[in-house]
Amino acid sequence: MLMLAILFVAAFWAGTQNALAGGGSFITLPALILSGLDARMANITSTIALFPGQVTTGLVGRDNVAGAGGLSFKVLVAISLIGGALGACLLLATPPSFFAHLVPWLVLFATVVFGWGSFIRKPKENAKPLGRAPTALMQLCISIYGGYFGGGIGFLMLAGLTIAGLAVRKAGATKNMLASVMNASAVLVFVFTTKLDWEKVAVVAVGAIAGGFLGGLMLKRVNETVLRVLVILIGIMLTIGLFLRAH
Repeated sequence: MLMLAILFVAAFWAGTQNALAGGGSFITLPALILSGLDARMANITSTIALFPGQVTTGLVGRDNVAGAGGLSFKVLVAISLIGGALGACLLLATPPSFFAHLVPWLVLFATVVFGWGSFIRKPKENAKPLGRAPTALMQLCISIYGGYFGGGIGFLMLAGLTIAGLAVRKAGATKNMLASVMNASAVLVFVFTTKLDWEKVAVVAVGAIAGGFLGGLMLKRVNETVLRVLVILIGIMLTIGLFLRAH
């Protein structure tokens, strides 16, 4: 019961963090590993449990979604579905022991991407759009990564969509919807091919939904810069901890 309570608190924090600034998986991943799951199963469980909140976020901004790089939104959805499923299958084919050694590098990459997207990158509203083929390839690669791990996926997609020619506001709404789509295909693969601890999935899902609701209410009252710095610090500590654990 204590472990479930810890998972709920971590998920509540993650849901709030996702609603305010992103990076919630940095909280749920170590909590699930602490609960006794190996790194790969913790990643799968986190993906499934955080999925309902992602769908909610995507639906809220659905009126602003758009195609990019000469591709319609429906084509981007199809690419995201295929990429998410491929990433999920790739994760299932990865031995747990290998993934345990790989995950510190993935968290490090996600932390760098998060920091770059938060404090370094300056998106341009009038970026020269990419062609259809480069946009499709870029979205496919991002979707495969999203289905495989997913950390930092929001910033990767926001960067990709603005480079493909979308205005920042429309890119934000589109990436939220596409993130939920790619995770939908990954979740379907995981649900039907993996033996899950549904008790932990349920606890994390409920906590994340509750936290997301609170985060939505707090959105205009919290300093987002402080939250993003906190996410980066958590990412750095998590990276160090995972490297030590892997070795």
